[in-house]
Amino acid sequence: MTPDDRFDVVVVGGGAAGLYSALTAADAGSRVAMVSRKPLSESSSFWAQGGLAAAIGPDDSPEQHVEDTLIAGRGACRRSAAELLAAEAPGVVWELERRGVRFDREPDEALSLALEGGHSRRRVVHAGGAATGRRITERLTQQAGEHERIQLIEKTSAVALWSDGRRCHGVITDEGELPARATIFATGGAAALWSRTTNPWGAIGAGPVMAHAAGASIADLELCQFHPTALAAPGTKYDGLLVTEAVRGEGATLLDGDGQRFTDELAPRDAVTLAVLDRMKADGTDHVLLDMRQLSETRFPSVFAALRDAGHDPATEPIPVAPASHYVMGGIATDLEGRSSLPGLFAVGECACTGLHGANRLASNSLTECFVLGARAARAASKEPEAGDPPEPPSWRFDPPPAETREAVWNLAGPLRRAEQLEALLADPYPLARLIARFALEREESRGSHRRLEFPEMNPALDGRHIVCSADELAWQAWE
Repeated sequence: MTPDDRFDVVVVGGGAAGLYSALTAADAGSRVAMVSRKPLSESSSFWAQGGLAAAIGPDDSPEQHVEDTLIAGRGACRRSAAELLAAEAPGVVWELERRGVRFDREPDEALSLALEGGHSRRRVVHAGGAATGRRITERLTQQAGEHERIQLIEKTSAVALWSDGRRCHGVITDEGELPARATIFATGGAAALWSRTTNPWGAIGAGPVMAHAAGASIADLELCQFHPTALAAPGTKYDGLLVTEAVRGEGATLLDGDGQRFTDELAPRDAVTLAVLDRMKADGTDHVLLDMRQLSETRFPSVFAALRDAGHDPATEPIPVAPASHYVMGGIATDLEGRSSLPGLFAVGECACTGLHGANRLASNSLTECFVLGARAARAASKEPEAGDPPEPPSWRFDPPPAETREAVWNLAGPLRRAEQLEALLADPYPLARLIARFALEREESRGSHRRLEFPEMNPALDGRHIVCSADELAWQAWE
């Protein structure tokens, strides 16, 4: 790659959001470069077990989908984002089918719809049981590889944005510079910054770190969702293995050490996680049990196989589970076309923050968001004007966090937080860890996935308000 390799749009990230953005931009006539640190088959989306939330059932409606999203988000959702997602989600399902994705269907050929926590209706579309992410990314990867206007650049890492703080002119990679009229970050989330996580180890928030260093605003970094049912296998590579929420939608139950149910398994994730933490504390254990024995293995073949690989047979015994970091609601602050505060830079997927998820993401809204917002960002990016001559490339380069940071973030900014622990995290060498601590200290309440032990109640005065960091200063904002 050389500076002469000019593109209309550069997409950074090879998951669902990046693939769909690249395809949409290319279909709009843009010449697209798609940069992926790993082979496309190793993205977080590839391992996504849930599905796409879309109100397509006969007893459902976009209005009900919006209401469920707002309830799960605990008064912190951006309503316009929730309304947009719910309105456009059904069209995304049909478009993916047009592109060759084969979703699971009932014997009468109607789409099979799953029920997950926080949803009042069956509205989660899935493929291959719990292999939805794999089925979708495989198909989109094939199409991206065949598209004449997409150049795939795999095994290449973005290390900085090409920016002078006033405009983004492209991206700097470890292989060279990629100038472009528009740059779309689809770099994934930051949940692997916590040592106990359901995420691949590369999910360390590189996108928000690079965007903030280049001058873009970031928002809501204190809001990390902890999934209640991650395999508890301390000291092994299987610790944190995600057991999809869909199993609880089909009847799996959470049990204490005496084999008794202790919570509503279909409540929103934040409520279930808190119930699990309370039960673990009361019982003096490091896990609870997930009973899947009444489930059909044919509905969740990949989940059963993964648990057997880890040494557990869900068909014959309850599985030990405990909360693990799963999804960060915060990221690069954007509007509803993916635009960041830095002209020329767009962000989609988990690295972005539209305010859609509020303080607690509704299950399976995230994959839907990848396609709804990915398409909108791609169309807007394709219309971005020429940026003029780029400045000198910046000298700053992204540096991954040391292993000690992951332990520090888990221990000091885990599911339950205290001020003195967050203040200790302010000294961490990784900039995103320090920012998480600053955001968490600023939110003096407990809301959704954010639990401050000194402030156990939700503050109604903060409904609908988001913390935004611009030019290294934190400010509260209300987003329409």
